[in-house]
Amino acid sequence: MSDPLLQPRPEGLYCPAGDFFIDPMLPVARAVVTHAHGDHARSGSGRYQVAAAGIGLMRERLGHDAVIDAHGYGEVFAMGDVSVSLHPSGHVLGAAQVRMAYDGRVVVVSGDYKREPDPTCVPFEPMPCDVFVTESTFGLPVYRWPPMAQVIDDLLAWWDDCARRQVPAVLFCYALGKAQRILAELALRTDRGVHLHGAMLRLVESYREAGVRMVPTEPVGESARGRDFAGELILAPPSAAGSPWMKRFAKASTGFASGWMQIRGNRRRRGYDRGFVVSDHADWPGLLKSIRDSQAKRVYVTHGDGETLIRYLREQGHDAQPLRVLRGSDNNESGG
Repeated sequence: MSDPLLQPRPEGLYCPAGDFFIDPMLPVARAVVTHAHGDHARSGSGRYQVAAAGIGLMRERLGHDAVIDAHGYGEVFAMGDVSVSLHPSGHVLGAAQVRMAYDGRVVVVSGDYKREPDPTCVPFEPMPCDVFVTESTFGLPVYRWPPMAQVIDDLLAWWDDCARRQVPAVLFCYALGKAQRILAELALRTDRGVHLHGAMLRLVESYREAGVRMVPTEPVGESARGRDFAGELILAPPSAAGSPWMKRFAKASTGFASGWMQIRGNRRRRGYDRGFVVSDHADWPGLLKSIRDSQAKRVYVTHGDGETLIRYLREQGHDAQPLRVLRGSDNNESGG
């Protein structure tokens, strides 16, 4: 490949004109990182460029000894001969798209993004470009997110039902992004406290330090052994399901918050009592809107199964390609 802005390398997506990698899979000298999820932010690189809004999370992920330069959204900085800027992607706190301008050409790498309002992060910013690299985690027409107000209605009704039945309500959700969004959405409707698994504590505190308002929380903690948590809401990462940690919640009703819950069979297969459709990624209409907004002449598709999206875009006259054509392989973001 001869593209000076995007080239495949074993380490990941490389920008030759700027001599840096975007979300590298292996340690490199210079990395631009879109957000703090573990399949995008990896420790070991020499120097990182990140959005200032997510610096606390990046420190948690990359380590406090990592060399990190933080940039405000829209601030232009030079990487080699390339003018680079980071713009909101609406995915999680501090998440960014990477805009690269060189020799009269603009390429935007979206990272992960969504188009729905989220009280925990800055909304997605559409940017016209020549080439747009889009995720496709939920790149099928079946994925269309319900209004968040409706989801919170259902969650509160489930919590109230558990309180009437005097059983704990244990909601499984990803520890970075999903948990904080749920806590912030709840804060718009209630001041009832929520209990947290220990894996979520520091990440929730990072959001609070960034000024995000959430309902009161407290850790479950070892001191909770023997307590029945009847009628209370507990958030926990999916890895806690079926673990010894769950034994303290006798007769709990369980739920899972994820975009994968759009398919009811996923809830049944995973054995949850309730499924709540909450995603930090764009749904099908959100993907199409973002691609239209980009006005890109070429679209590269990555993350998840992008074949359906690519086929649809080609039918609509777009020059669409899988990113593996460019970089050799796709990554899958596991957050949902």
